[in-house]
Amino acid sequence: MVATYVGYAAQTKFNVVITTGNANQLNFELEPDGKTLGEVLVSVNRSVRIASAETPLSVQNLSVEEIKSNPGGNFDISRVVQALPGVGGVAGTGGGFRNDLIIRGGGPSENVFYLDGVEIPVINHFTTQGAAGGPTGMLNVSFIEDATLATSAFNARYDNALSSVLQFRQKDGNPERIQGNVRVGASETALTLEGPLGKKNGKTTFLASARRSYLQLLFEAIGLPIRPDYWDFQYKVTHKINAKTTFTALGVGAIDDFYFEAPKDATPENLYILSSVPGVNQWNYTQGFALKRLIDNGFWNLTFSRNMLDNKLDQFADNIDGKQSDEAKRILGIQSQEIENKLRFDFNRYVGAWKFSAGAMAQYVKYNNNSYTRLRSEIRDSSGNVIQPAAEIRFNTAIDFFKFGLFGQINRTFLANDWVSRRVYARMVIVLRMTGLIC
Repeated sequence: MVATYVGYAAQTKFNVVITTGNANQLNFELEPDGKTLGEVLVSVNRSVRIASAETPLSVQNLSVEEIKSNPGGNFDISRVVQALPGVGGVAGTGGGFRNDLIIRGGGPSENVFYLDGVEIPVINHFTTQGAAGGPTGMLNVSFIEDATLATSAFNARYDNALSSVLQFRQKDGNPERIQGNVRVGASETALTLEGPLGKKNGKTTFLASARRSYLQLLFEAIGLPIRPDYWDFQYKVTHKINAKTTFTALGVGAIDDFYFEAPKDATPENLYILSSVPGVNQWNYTQGFALKRLIDNGFWNLTFSRNMLDNKLDQFADNIDGKQSDEAKRILGIQSQEIENKLRFDFNRYVGAWKFSAGAMAQYVKYNNNSYTRLRSEIRDSSGNVIQPAAEIRFNTAIDFFKFGLFGQINRTFLANDWVSRRVYARMVIVLRMTGLIC
């Protein structure tokens, strides 16, 4: 499907699937492109998406149909991205059991993720804190319109990006009627609903979904001791204030519980191993609000978001019955929290072949940690006298600080129209970024 308009660059969407029963919502965002109309029109139909002017050689796009049809992807966006050129998994694992993104030898903590312009630090279940990787993704593919991975020459508005910027764009809900679908995957079941809110004027729409894993039931049935149990939730509400102003509220969250249960035929060695491995309990969420307004030859965005991650490790002596919580038998207890509040504004303007971008951001960040470790237990004789006192380590930390920044960017592409057939690009980008901390 192709969208064209005089004075704007055409945009093509490939692999658009039309089905009966559910309406398919497509959004086209055209960029100004002033050209002198010639007398000969040449059109070519090809399945190659055109990269942006800022990063013509380092951007890769995926449509939702490419994500769904990827062999072995299991509707997991993070796993599909790993198959792109220059992207790999964690060294030593081949990426088979993890969704850590390694971009050209970088670290899994060097990537940033954006959902409709709102930064989202966690996109996987059972995430590795600080790196965002995990065994399975938590974004519902039924929400996604497309994904864009930039592996270099990042736009100035994206801070803290060292290896890549992965952007997800979500579709809008059906403005005419309620519809939905149920999807059963290899590891979970998902329910998705969408439709209008309030009066049938098409101004306010919603998307909502909930997913539940059943891996814990499968592993119990085949006799494995691990029990990965998770939920995730996602929603998006879009309200068109007027023809040029749109307000969006979105949220995504997950509840993860990883524990062990001894199988019926467990040996003493198996029981010892199970009792020495801690269970994991996590929950996280990201809540964001975005206001976008079109102006003459440009647009501006204002976003506010809050995200939180709570990560707990619990280990108990003789822990062979799953979710044990006897504090007298506790060996290890760690609770770590990350809380971030972010405000961002960016302004974008097109003047002929030039594009100007500028903006500012402010963040309030908190980190909390409480840890307990029992090195040895207390031993008493038959009379109740203490022979060996218990040895324990307890500590907690807390830090909070403000982070702020300014950015500006000017870019223009030269000779692209004359030399594009030879894959020769001339580009000038001027980027200014300033950041600071107040602790």
